[in-house]
Amino acid sequence: MQDLVTVFGGSGFLGSQVVRALAKQGLRVRVAVRQPHLAHTMRLLGDVGQIEVVQANVRNEASVQRALAGAQGCVNLVGLLYETGRQKFQSVHTMGARNIAAQAKAAGLKSLVQVSAIGADANSEAKYARTKGMGEAAVREAFPDAVIIRPSIIFGQGDGFFNKFGEMAVISPVLPLIGGGKTRFQPVFVGDVAKAIAKAVTDPACAGKTYELGGAAVVSFKEVMEIINAQTGRARLLMPLPMPVAGLIGKLCEIVTLTPVAPPLTSDQVELLKTDNVVTGAYPGLSDLGITATTLEAVLPTYMYRFRRGGQYADETERMVAA
Repeated sequence: MQDLVTVFGGSGFLGSQVVRALAKQGLRVRVAVRQPHLAHTMRLLGDVGQIEVVQANVRNEASVQRALAGAQGCVNLVGLLYETGRQKFQSVHTMGARNIAAQAKAAGLKSLVQVSAIGADANSEAKYARTKGMGEAAVREAFPDAVIIRPSIIFGQGDGFFNKFGEMAVISPVLPLIGGGKTRFQPVFVGDVAKAIAKAVTDPACAGKTYELGGAAVVSFKEVMEIINAQTGRARLLMPLPMPVAGLIGKLCEIVTLTPVAPPLTSDQVELLKTDNVVTGAYPGLSDLGITATTLEAVLPTYMYRFRRGGQYADETERMVAA
């Protein structure tokens, strides 16, 4: 076994792939999460004793110190898609990121990877993007050699984007085109992002750089909905939804949704949709890390089939109906 890398938020959708990628390199991995009893399966992603799970809250200085003890590198994946209770964008994206960076520097870690997002901007009208941008600045101040990773929408089995609209296509006769469906995305495969992070935390040549990670193709919101129709085999009506109306719906969802159920839409997410989510070209990307972007076509059919009538047996069911 080689060096120890601490991964904050390592039990989630992206985190599990990052832990697996690090373990494949022979590294020891410490998965730091708020509720370790819910992350016991993480140990199965590596050899016996290679992966450990510990409790940590990025807002708590002492717990971050304990999680970093003896580590040579760390990755911060902790982030929110919406606010609940004490889990606020500011406290997690900005204060939590600053806390990790400061403690990593104090502990003498060799590397730190801060996972942010395309569109992170301390001056953004959207709280998510604004606090991500503030978090980047805080990390840079405390740990100048940190690597910042900005992915676009991440897709893969268990994602919260294509799966969400797949579920909607099952129960709703229409799919919304927020803002007319003009917003552009550059979806990037979760496995590619995990490889990029694993390289960034172990390669000294990446120190101090910012990477924007986009996938093989740029698609509009409308094109995404068309992909959802094709992948689910359901011809849902695509209905334009003006931004002001979507924003109002988002505010209502925030009011009536009960924690811990994720709201289907928030006003802050609507604000984010006013800006394209694609790489700017001003920063290095996947190719600079030696990674070829995986296409949507290669991955979506491997998990979106479950939204079809008949699920994995959809093709066989269709043939039987036709007969």
